[in-house]
Amino acid sequence: MQAKSETRTSFITKKSLSWAMYDWANSVFTLVVITGFYPVIYGNYWASSQSSEAVTFQLGTANSLASVVIVLAAPILGAFADRSGAKKRLLALFAWMGILITCSLYWVQAGGWQVSLVLFTLGVVSYMAANVVYDALLINVSDSNNVDMISSLGYALGYIGSALMFVFCYWMTQDPGFFGLEDGIEAIRVSFLLVAVWWALFSIPVLMFVDEKPGEKMSLSHAMTSGFRQVISTIKSIRQHRAVAIFLLAYFLYIDGVDTIIRMAIDYGRALEFDTSSMLTALLLTQFVAFPATLVFGWLGKRFGTRAMLLVGIGVYMLVTVWASLIRSEQEFYYIAIMIGLVQGGVQSLSRSLYTRLIPADRVAEFFGFYNIMGKSAVFLGPLLMGTVTVMTGSHRIGILVLLVFFIAGALVLLKVPIPASAEGDNVSS
Repeated sequence: MQAKSETRTSFITKKSLSWAMYDWANSVFTLVVITGFYPVIYGNYWASSQSSEAVTFQLGTANSLASVVIVLAAPILGAFADRSGAKKRLLALFAWMGILITCSLYWVQAGGWQVSLVLFTLGVVSYMAANVVYDALLINVSDSNNVDMISSLGYALGYIGSALMFVFCYWMTQDPGFFGLEDGIEAIRVSFLLVAVWWALFSIPVLMFVDEKPGEKMSLSHAMTSGFRQVISTIKSIRQHRAVAIFLLAYFLYIDGVDTIIRMAIDYGRALEFDTSSMLTALLLTQFVAFPATLVFGWLGKRFGTRAMLLVGIGVYMLVTVWASLIRSEQEFYYIAIMIGLVQGGVQSLSRSLYTRLIPADRVAEFFGFYNIMGKSAVFLGPLLMGTVTVMTGSHRIGILVLLVFFIAGALVLLKVPIPASAEGDNVSS
């Protein structure tokens, strides 16, 4: 009993905190760029001559295209990372690609929607590729007793760190003259530069203080050949690991709705002609609610079971989806933001920690490649389907209701996953 208590209180170490700080570093790209300001500046500055339905379709297509690239690259990237012991080097490579691309958005001029879409797509690809190897490093800083809490710590730090940056950037857009800027659009462009600096600075701890076992030295051609062979082997292994296969299908379904809502929420509110400032305030509210809620979800997952809390989170998303299709006022937008904040980080972090328990410990990056494939290919379907239905029906409300199907199906499949006793929760396993 004493050893168990010590484990619970010592999950924050130099290594685990350094790993979690990368969530603090890169989450600003998700919040400030993907979710917050890019849809605003794209619709109001770069593609101001386009209809709202066309803008929704273009944003959905860009997100989907980035996801397709990751779907094709993630398994080979993960296999190479496992074999070569190059997780940290690959993390640095893709993170810096994303950082430089984010900087370049500052120089895109009005009307340059094609250029901005290309840069945005490449930036999202780099961001997601870095996350493939970052997720795989979780096994290096955790064990079965603390993986839920460390995974939740990463997401929680990501929420609060990105919220702090977002508050400052939002302030700039509301009072650009105070910062010597011409208008809100210039403030958004400067925000992209600040995101790049933040991302670069706080990526340092994970690269310095997280250990990684050395791997094989191999040429690029050998790495690709070896990676491809390992991908085939992984597919065969997943077929032999029934729990992994079923979970990946469930994850593919429910995370589609989660990530689509993250990426398309501001565009949806803009299409309903809600005030931009109100939408950004609601987005900020989500972040501050999500910080403590994610940590609480990690604790609840340990006490009542990881799957049980995942199902609670998915259920909340079902309610959110229906409510969003009926929303009439900006005040309701705030309420929905709070509901999302209560479960968003919990669903993400507990999915990652449950998957860590299901996969072979010696093939983590490789299996996380498929984890990212399922998640990112779902993001391929979500925004594209939402955009397509919106264009076909001329209704953004019908477009968002499509996501309900993914949440329901994901929950039903998740119930079929055979999970280990360590994920059942203290109330069950004791």
